[in-house]
Amino acid sequence: MTTAEIREGFLRYFEREGHLRIPSASLVPFEDDPTVLLTIAGMQPLKSYFLGQAQPPAQRMTSSQKCFRTLDIDQVGRTARHLTFFEMLGNFSIGDYFKDDAIRFGFELSTEVLGFDPEQIWITVFEGMDGVPADDEALEKWVEMGIPRDRIQRLGEADNFWKAGPTGPCGPNTELYLDRGPSLGPDGGPVTGTDRFLEFWNLVFMQYDRAEDGTLTTLPAKNIDTGAGLERLAAILQDKQTVFETDGFRPLVAWAEQASGRAYATDPRVDRAMRVLADHGRAMTFLAADGVRPGNEGRDYILRRIIRRAVSEGAYLGLEPARITGLVDVVADGYGDAYPELLSERSEMIDTVGAEAEQFARTLEQGTRLLGEVLDRSRGAGVISGDDAFRLHDTYGFPLDLTRDAAEEHGLAVEEAGFDRLMGDQRDRARAAGRKGKGVDRQAAEALAARSPVTRFVGHDQLEAVTTVTALQDLGGGEALAKLATSPFYAEGGGQVSDHGWITGSAGSAEVLDVLRLADDQVLRIAVDGDLPEGVEVTARVDAAARHATQANHTGTHVLNWALRGVLGDGVRQAGSYVGPDKLRFDFTHRGRIEPDHLAEIERRVNERVAEDSPVVATVMSRAAAASLGAIGLFEEKYGEVVRVVQAGEFSKELCGGCHVTRTGEIGPMVIVSEGSTGAATRRIEAVTGLAAVEHLRAREAALAAEVAQRDERIRALEADLKRARSGRVDVAAVAANAEDSRGARVLAAEVEAAEMDELLQITDRVKQAVGSGAAVVLGAVADGKALLVANFDDAAQAAGLSAADVMREVAPVVGGGGGGKPGMARAGGKDPSRMAEAIERAWGVLRQPAG
Repeated sequence: MTTAEIREGFLRYFEREGHLRIPSASLVPFEDDPTVLLTIAGMQPLKSYFLGQAQPPAQRMTSSQKCFRTLDIDQVGRTARHLTFFEMLGNFSIGDYFKDDAIRFGFELSTEVLGFDPEQIWITVFEGMDGVPADDEALEKWVEMGIPRDRIQRLGEADNFWKAGPTGPCGPNTELYLDRGPSLGPDGGPVTGTDRFLEFWNLVFMQYDRAEDGTLTTLPAKNIDTGAGLERLAAILQDKQTVFETDGFRPLVAWAEQASGRAYATDPRVDRAMRVLADHGRAMTFLAADGVRPGNEGRDYILRRIIRRAVSEGAYLGLEPARITGLVDVVADGYGDAYPELLSERSEMIDTVGAEAEQFARTLEQGTRLLGEVLDRSRGAGVISGDDAFRLHDTYGFPLDLTRDAAEEHGLAVEEAGFDRLMGDQRDRARAAGRKGKGVDRQAAEALAARSPVTRFVGHDQLEAVTTVTALQDLGGGEALAKLATSPFYAEGGGQVSDHGWITGSAGSAEVLDVLRLADDQVLRIAVDGDLPEGVEVTARVDAAARHATQANHTGTHVLNWALRGVLGDGVRQAGSYVGPDKLRFDFTHRGRIEPDHLAEIERRVNERVAEDSPVVATVMSRAAAASLGAIGLFEEKYGEVVRVVQAGEFSKELCGGCHVTRTGEIGPMVIVSEGSTGAATRRIEAVTGLAAVEHLRAREAALAAEVAQRDERIRALEADLKRARSGRVDVAAVAANAEDSRGARVLAAEVEAAEMDELLQITDRVKQAVGSGAAVVLGAVADGKALLVANFDDAAQAAGLSAADVMREVAPVVGGGGGGKPGMARAGGKDPSRMAEAIERAWGVLRQPAG
């Protein structure tokens, strides 16, 4: 059977047994599950159903879930067993069937669909521990199915008590093993721990919820969660010694052989490199398809790590870093039928992997030089220190594998304990990033939620509700956790912040500080004033102004997303968001900077759609109907089989559980206030809408006006400097030397260069001073096609009977102007600058006339 046939055969069997086939969830966990960085098990996306926090689409479900486990990344390639990405086949029961049917299904599918010989099947069951009895019920059911008691073995908590993570649903399990024959080891069953007995299916009887302190509490209903690794089943059914020889991996290994010119299974070191390329090629492709982008924290760092490890192993085979993008094509071609997102996101995945590979190529060269220095100084001690190994890894992204290999070639060891300690510290930081809280103790909130029915959210339709306090827990300091029977308060999710508001009762009141989402439930963090006991009737009221502003920003992100895709292309995918009353922030995938004209066009398109005042309608429908409608899903949302589609006009259709306006016109104007990069191939836009946008424009206008005023002042200062510079160019002494004695004064008329009247006045002052006592100076200039004249006489000239005003009345008409003024100063402008020389001659004539 091919891998695809095994997958389909499994799912079809359970469909015939009344199970709903559900699509694989994203590798990026839902935002209400902070316990893990990536999806690690088939049941993980269904955790809220197992906890009774949400209503499942069906009580019986089956899926092939994409999974990713990070613990053994460094072991991938070094062994033929370890994988990072894998598919987990599973069947699930939420309060429907339990052990009897689960075991029957497991036996029938194994023998009738997969074709395993019942005589080769071994079973393990849970032997019990403190507080949990041995699972005799499962043992007897296997006997009833025909498995002899001597092929059923009991194992402890480490092997036969399953959990999805450090907290959450868990329970005893029974495992199915296949005896692959004496050539692989002695008889004795799974307890021998040899490769002869290979586990291929795990049936978990989900009965408990594990708290952070290890306490187990019984779940509301008994559930079934099973998991069978698809890759391992393929290896068994295709009679291959390792998964890397199966049809799911062989095309990737063949690509590595063709690209490198080397052959698999001829050299252990070559084999290791090719296994890394095959596994990491699948892993990086599926991670990129689900929106993960290389970075330095959390799941982003995991993607960066596996891309860089693939580049390093490719380099051993002689491959240039950019060549590893070829693996993306192989994965998309091989898995595109089962996972269509691999086809639709192909170009974006190739860009993501290629950009990181090229970036690492630069640091790899620097790291190689540093490695040489480390090797030289480590020869004396015979060991590369953990600090040096970690610095190579952390600063240059240099995989430990390369450091270890280089050390071995030079007869050195690596202090891996020190390296592991430093890596552990880094993992703890990454894990903390994945678990960071929202201001509420999640475990306390979950415990409180379990004490009362699920809160009914009515906040899409009303901002005030008369309701009842159903649960309350005092936190001290005047704060408490509370649950309401009915709540108008939106719990933070999908990028939208939680509502703020108030609760009032007959004997007390409270301010709502935060609202924590727990699947389909919610818990409030409140500041209490007075008495609000459980069972009291209260009025819950949302801060309407803040909610309306938030709604405008949320619908604004949908319109912005539409505009981004229209201007930048369909490769744009949401990578995060913040939607609050103050602003909106939208992170999205895009390679390269956004040109200012593109940004302006994005803003223009948004405001054009806002001005159309199109209706915004939310409709609940099946996921299949939403897909046929063309609705797109966004990064942070969790979607079941029934979804809520928010449609703005005919242009935007998105799956969204958030709060929105009823028409696009209610958004008001949108102003993009910033745009920039947040990491490789990820951009961020921040924008404001409505009154915030108006205030932003006013502030921008005021700042611009101040800037213009400062600029005008500077221009005036520069003009003054220019005038002084120009007037300084006139040879004042040479002009003054032409003065003559006449009528008891020193008279002068001349044409000079000046750009305007003020400049000409300054020149006449300087010439008058140079002429000396009794100066009577008339100067003319041509500026901007006009004639300018100034007569400037000192007191001695005026005492001699000369008048600047009288002279100007005689001279100005020559250039087509009129003039006047005072005895000491007169000025005039004329329309005919061509007669300036004639005007100067006329001035000489008047100044030379004898007195009388």
